[in-house]
Amino acid sequence: PDLSGYEKFGLGKVKYNISRIHVTAVEFPSASISLIPGTGIKLVIENASLTVDMNWNLKTWMFKDSGRNTVYISKVFVTAIFSTPLDNMAHTSISLTSCRTTSGDIDIKLNGKS
Repeated sequence: PDLSGYEKFGLGKVKYNISRIHVTAVEFPSASISLIPGTGIKLVIENASLTVDMNWNLKTWMFKDSGRNTVYISKVFVTAIFSTPLDNMAHTSISLTSCRTTSGDIDIKLNGKS
């Protein structure tokens, strides 16, 4: 979904709109899944990266600008634990019990009129 809103800075507020958000690349060079007895499943993703393209628009009382940007996020690490309980009919369900995510580097390239 698009993101829009405003932030207050010093002498005024900045209205922003971020639209056409598209994930254009995802890499999982190292991923593993293991079983945790009595609990469920552990998913570990190491050193992942993703690239996201989007349009942006800023407007203040002094100026307005718009353009396109690319965000590259790298060194992403994810550890997730999923529980897999059985119901009384012996059907398995899955739910996220815990999740920890960290990212190392974020590179943003802005292209606009200014």
